[in-house]
Amino acid sequence: MNQKKWNVGVIGAGVMGERMMNAMRTHEKFRVAAVSDVSAERAQEAAKLSEDVPWYTDYKLLLEKEELDVIYLAVPPKFHHAIALDVLAHKKHLLCEKPLANSLAEAEEMLAAAKEAGVIHAMNFPLYYQAIFPQLRSRLEELGTIRRIDILTHFHQWPRPWQQTPWLSGREQGGFIREVLPHFTHLTYALFGDVEVVRSEVEYPADPAACETGVSAYLRLADGTPVTINGLAGIGHQEHLDYRIYGTEGTLSVVNWANLFVGGNGDAPVPVEIAPFDRLSLLLDELATAIDGGEARLVTFETGVKVQKVLEALLGHE
Repeated sequence: MNQKKWNVGVIGAGVMGERMMNAMRTHEKFRVAAVSDVSAERAQEAAKLSEDVPWYTDYKLLLEKEELDVIYLAVPPKFHHAIALDVLAHKKHLLCEKPLANSLAEAEEMLAAAKEAGVIHAMNFPLYYQAIFPQLRSRLEELGTIRRIDILTHFHQWPRPWQQTPWLSGREQGGFIREVLPHFTHLTYALFGDVEVVRSEVEYPADPAACETGVSAYLRLADGTPVTINGLAGIGHQEHLDYRIYGTEGTLSVVNWANLFVGGNGDAPVPVEIAPFDRLSLLLDELATAIDGGEARLVTFETGVKVQKVLEALLGHE
């Protein structure tokens, strides 16, 4: 077996990238080999934690000067497109945070560039690699005919206290539609296939620069099964997320990312104990398999474009 460690260049050393970098530092197939961030302080700190590797404030210098196999892109969505095109012009494998881009046109151009470069392209959708996903998939048959899927995303505060960065509160690239709903959109694709937005109503505050405070939407699976979205922020309620699948014979519910509830006919849903996976290690295992030339379970840019299409339709940008 190929025991080579793949050299990773990290572009973006903020909140979004910290966990992934920690996972890479301990993974047998990857090493953080260089870091770039517009903040010299953040770049230097991340580089120091990665055994004092080179750091940059200009990602183009990282691409030009360092011998890298993979780029991990963890900057805000507005900057994905331009940086990804530069990365792909250098023919580096690319792991990108979600959403793929800041518009459908940008996402489609990134996919085309990745195909042209002939490299591995993947995205970080954590639910896909958590222990709850195989549980959901294996239990779908128990539900009988699927009648509806309801997605509820309620936030007392947005951005959350631990996400206080200006872009997350802005209308241009922030908001929970772009930050949280990609996870549930992708989960729907992974379990049921294509989904299309039929109608969407988005609530905005008076400040034209501020992100949405609410969304009510109706979507459909390819077979006509309805999917509803109920999202609110700034309410007198603690954060509560619920992805619920209703069938003729039972109900499955994913609550607050990691809690699975199962209910049968006439029964209230009850929690199911699930042994956790190390989701980031699992993603990196799959990425290494793909780079080594094997068949891997990755969320590619093709799926990223599909998710982007739903997000843009929810926001009324199509």
